[in-house]
Parts: sequence; structure tokens; C-alpha cells
Amino acid sequence: MAKNDLKTASVLAFERVLDISDAFFWQKDSQDKESKTSIVTVQEKSVRGTISNRLKNAIANNLVKLDPETQKANLQKVDASSLDESNDTLVAKFTCKVLPFTGKPNVCNDQDYQQALMAVVQDYQQNQGVGELAKRYATNIVNARWLWRNRVGAETITVMVSFNDDALMFNAKDFALNTFNHDDKDLAQLAKWIESGLTGEKFVILSVVAYAKIGYGQEVYPSQELILDTGNKKSKVLYRVGDVSKNHAGMHSQKVSNAIRTIDDWYPDAKFPIAVEPYGAVTTLGVAFRQPKQKQDFYSLFDNWVLKGEVPDINQQHYVMGVLIRGGVFGESGKE
Repeated sequence: MAKNDLKTASVLAFERVLDISDAFFWQKDSQDKESKTSIVTVQEKSVRGTISNRLKNAIANNLVKLDPETQKANLQKVDASSLDESNDTLVAKFTCKVLPFTGKPNVCNDQDYQQALMAVVQDYQQNQGVGELAKRYATNIVNARWLWRNRVGAETITVMVSFNDDALMFNAKDFALNTFNHDDKDLAQLAKWIESGLTGEKFVILSVVAYAKIGYGQEVYPSQELILDTGNKKSKVLYRVGDVSKNHAGMHSQKVSNAIRTIDDWYPDAKFPIAVEPYGAVTTLGVAFRQPKQKQDFYSLFDNWVLKGEVPDINQQHYVMGVLIRGGVFGESGKE
């Protein structure tokens, strides 16, 4: 079929290629070689907080009203998680399965479109390869970006990555968060492993463990649950992995995955990497860094490439493939 006759399939979806597990939180004592790991638990606290929210001017500017208002008890029931007093190191573990990236959609209701799409992906693989993407995913594993707030408060972080009988060890703080230009032979080896999984050369499942020294009894930060039940009286609920009765603290696989795919520094006027998303959305900043009006969002680049044969520059090719590896529903049906 001629390019001009092609239309985006109304039903089009890709499964994620990097299949990442939840992260499990454990703990140990770095000063005791005989120390055994034990789980980090989530505990419930009931606390009396202070009134600190921004008050209305009528109250804030009236001392008669302000004093009684600030003396009100702000009672809260929250979840919290911390190391035991005998342990100073957070041990966080997850696994990452790297599936072959062929460009074949999981669902596509237009075979002509699917052929054109797969031809684009194959052309990318032959001319660019997935080495750049693999290196960036590897960098975000070894720099421990996926620990999020736990990374910030750590004195030292060691990351171990195992694949079959081989293992690599990294000092996470040797790898900056804002660049992917590190020249390290072990990082290159890890990238090779990921690349061999993406190309289907090998079945790759990586075991990743981070040892973050944060201090005896210090607080750690599992994922926070979204409270859908508005009748829940607890204001903060932390994630429990596995058997909830054990209160084992952990991190959502989605949060770990978001950190691993924070490889996009190809958006306009980029200052730092962001997670690969169709519109470059960063919800914590309330900003979409890839605006459709600039034609740098995923749908503009992807449609022009597949439907019109307009090949974007190399960096944007990496970005588009990164979105396909992320997975999602990209069909035409929801578009007005």
C-alpha cells in the first residue's frame, strides 16, 4: 500500500519490553560481617501535628482568631517505615526481564499499517541499533536513580547486578544522574546484556540489589499508595509487598520502571533527563516537555515517520523507540 493511503490503526497497543518487578526492602548492619538481612516493615503511627497550612487572611490577620486556630490538634494516622536500631543499611532488590524488541504490536487491527510500522522499527535496528537505549537503561540501574528519595539520604550506595553466573558491582555515586556519557567497562558490559535481550540474542533477566548506607534506625521511603477509598481514616498508606500481614515494605514496579526509563534528554531545551512519555509529562513539575504544537511529541514524530516516511533525527528516533519499548495504547480510536 502506498504511504499516502496508510492510516494509523484504530486499535494499536504495545506491551512493555522491560518487565520490572516490585522492589523489596530489606536491611542489614554494614559494621557486622555476620549480619543477616531482615525485612523492612511498615508501621502505623498516630501523631498530633500542628496546623501549618496557609490560612485565610481573615484568620491570619486577626490575633483573636489566629491563636485558637493554631492551637487546634491536627491528629493524623499515618504509615511509616524505617530501619531497626541495629541496622544501618537499606537493601533493595528487584529483577528486570529484558524481552525482545521486534516492533511487532501486541494488538493491531490494520495489517498494512503493521507492516509499515515493523519496517520502520527494523530500519532503526539496522541503522542505529539499540545500543544507545541499552546504555541509558544500564546507567539508570547502576546510578540507583530507582531508589528515589532513599538515594538522596544515603552516605554510600553499592549496586550489584547479576546475570546468569556473572555479577557486576558499582559505586552508584560515581554515576551522575544528568548524563549518559560515562566511560566504564562494567557499565558497557551491563549495556551489552540489555542489548542482547532487546535483540533477542539471549534470554535476559537481571537481578539488581542496592546497598544504601543511610544510618541506624533511619527512615526509608517505600511507595505511597493512592487512596481511592475516601472513607479511609489513614492519611498516608505505604506499599506492602507480598503477604500484607508481614508488612514488608517495598516500591511499586511502576515507580522503579519510571526511573529506569528516565533517558529522554532529547526534548526541546532539555536541562535534565525525564522519563520517556508520549508528551514528556512530568507530573511532579506539572509540565509536558514535548508539546504537540512543537511537533516533538511522540504521536507527531511517530505518525510522520510511519505514515509519511519522514525520518526524524537520530535522537528523536531513539525517543520514539523508547516509547514503544515502554509500551502503551497508541491507536487512532481515541483521537478527535
